[in-house]
Amino acid sequence: MRLHRNLCFAVIDGLIQIFNEGEYADKVVQQLLKRDKRWGSRDRAFVAETTYDIVRWKRLYAEIANVKEPFNRDDAWRLFAVWATLKGIKLPDWKYFENTPTRKIKGKFDELSKIRKFRESIPDWMDDLGAKELGESKWTKELAAQNQQAEVILRVNTLKTNKEDLQLRLQSEDIETEFLPNHPSALKLVERANVFKTEAFKNGWFEVQDASSQLVADFLDVKPGMKVIDTCAGAGGKTLHLASLMENKGQLIAMDIYESKLKKLKVRARRNGVHNVDLKVINSTKPIKKLYGKADRVLIDAPCSGLGVLRRNPDAKWKLEPKFIDNIKQTQQQVLQQYSKMLKPGGKMVYATCSVLPSENQKQVDEFLVSDLGKDFTFVKDKKILAHESGYDGFYMALLERKK
Repeated sequence: MRLHRNLCFAVIDGLIQIFNEGEYADKVVQQLLKRDKRWGSRDRAFVAETTYDIVRWKRLYAEIANVKEPFNRDDAWRLFAVWATLKGIKLPDWKYFENTPTRKIKGKFDELSKIRKFRESIPDWMDDLGAKELGESKWTKELAAQNQQAEVILRVNTLKTNKEDLQLRLQSEDIETEFLPNHPSALKLVERANVFKTEAFKNGWFEVQDASSQLVADFLDVKPGMKVIDTCAGAGGKTLHLASLMENKGQLIAMDIYESKLKKLKVRARRNGVHNVDLKVINSTKPIKKLYGKADRVLIDAPCSGLGVLRRNPDAKWKLEPKFIDNIKQTQQQVLQQYSKMLKPGGKMVYATCSVLPSENQKQVDEFLVSDLGKDFTFVKDKKILAHESGYDGFYMALLERKK
């Protein structure tokens, strides 16, 4: 592979923004990809994948390059040189790469690869927490899986088409997909591609949604005609899935504390042909109290650490702090206590997170069930998904029923 100067400069600029200015990697990469209209798909893939790669392996590469944060531009180039050397890419004779000790880099890599926190490039506190909650063996495997690049999974919008027709339609646009066993609405891309430019996407035939995430709406067991509340809807990936399972019949209320996210959901719903969704901003306790005892089904896709989706958000490793994890657990219990009141007797509720930590998952459910309010609920079943076992994102979901 030959390195091109303008692409490498884009990566360096992106790294400075992510590491020094605290910007989110996905937003930075989106901006970088708009930098030069002449870039082809390979150029854009190089910028995106290289940026994510160096973000993912920041601790390991910084240790090898002997640089510390905040990184100056020379430090960022040193990180880049480590990445290129370990990928077997020949460094051009640019001033940024002068005196790069390629042999030393490989030796240091071999040495550090024996220590998990360096090999998997993770902060000490996070490594300790994961090992404590999942056990050394399981955490070691999970970390390795979370450092793999995530595959692109689509969820067919059954309001407009079916899996077979979507597969054929994408094939006509040179995108090959395959079915996933035990995931009734999923198609997996054989090779990465920009699916957002396809006619199928513009016509609302599918959404991009990881295979594990797709299991949550199914778990809620919704039926057409029900009153269903998605309490932490965000931009609405699971809301749209619920709408398709409800066949656009009944009432689906999507709630969130962020109005900006619900506005995105409104756009997506229009493209998907979804018209049974009402959007409600949670700007006080009023919208919640109005719905007490009204819903047949409630989904609580709770805010969490996101330690099950590090493959997609590698910069979260460097942004998360132990205090955030402590605070988020309190929030999770609060939303369980508050939002569960919207369920009618005999109704069903799912508590879900994209975390792999038991303290955010089954322990929250256990704590809820022994509370005064939780005594009105029975535990039906739960599902724990780990990336190293499933090949997809780490997720948790628990189904509870309110006693009649």
